[in-house]
Amino acid sequence: MPELTISEIAQMCHARVQGPGDGIIRGLAALPDAGPGQASFLSDARYRSALEATSASCVLVREDLVCERKDLTLLVCEDPSRAFTRLIEAFAPPKPSVPPGVHVSAVVEAGAELAPGAAVGALCYVGAHAQLGEGVVLHPGVTVGAGVRVGEGSELHSGVHLYPGVQLGAHVIVHSGTVIGADGFGFEPTASGWQKVLQGGTVHIEDHVEIGANCTIDCARFGATVIGTGCKLDNLVHVAHNVQVGPHSLLIAQVGVAGSTRMGERVIVAGQAGISGHLTIESGARIAAGSKVYSNLAGDQDYFGMPAGPKQETLAGFAMMPRLREQLRKLKQRIARLEERS
Repeated sequence: MPELTISEIAQMCHARVQGPGDGIIRGLAALPDAGPGQASFLSDARYRSALEATSASCVLVREDLVCERKDLTLLVCEDPSRAFTRLIEAFAPPKPSVPPGVHVSAVVEAGAELAPGAAVGALCYVGAHAQLGEGVVLHPGVTVGAGVRVGEGSELHSGVHLYPGVQLGAHVIVHSGTVIGADGFGFEPTASGWQKVLQGGTVHIEDHVEIGANCTIDCARFGATVIGTGCKLDNLVHVAHNVQVGPHSLLIAQVGVAGSTRMGERVIVAGQAGISGHLTIESGARIAAGSKVYSNLAGDQDYFGMPAGPKQETLAGFAMMPRLREQLRKLKQRIARLEERS
């Protein structure tokens, strides 16, 4: 475990020391949990009560924060959260590594092309004519199907499965348990039951995408399902066949996007939101957690509700509900009195 002085941490984070700078920091913790020898941060003034009570040796704070304590060293910086990320990197234990080359227990089929710096871990499978670029890392137990292409610097964690024909760009990270390229969900009713619809397409993941654990991205019925450059997918996200996710979009935990929907750039879809199929979500749209989208959405707006609508309009509608319920109650009473007289 590394040890850094408060002054060294301040230099690393481009922070100004307010208080003693010679203390030793041996670890990191959240404000309520931090003790002597640990550093923490505060980026939101709403939680300043935790700052007043913390036992941390030093805390990263914004320039405009006022703290009355004289026994606590503050590290004043522009962005405490981002600065704290630098500390996490400094104190984090080394990540498990896979040395370049092919582990003796891995299977690499004929015709596969592996760059000299690629690393294939234990019990991996690399299909015929697959291509792994320079610096690609396959952690133990990864399956790469026939004809798959994985761009330079990409990293696939244990248990990832890439179906044949899938393409990953450069510097893509895929976390454990994710499946890319499984059949899209297509069935047609017949007299004898559901008839499977052939899914003949593939999946293209562009550069600098990160995909969380246990996600599923289905192959297209034809053409390709596309996840654009710089997209970030949280855990347990499902993207159906022929969906197009525009560059730098965020799909947060348990989001589901139905088939053939097209999303523009920098769309944000919060946790457990669902988007129906064959829709257009324009660039910059922001969809709140738990919302259900059944129609096209314009860009650069916040949406909320079921069905999802412009956030302010939807919230205004909710605010009216108590008054509408009271009006309805009075109307029912009035109707009942009229019926008694008739």
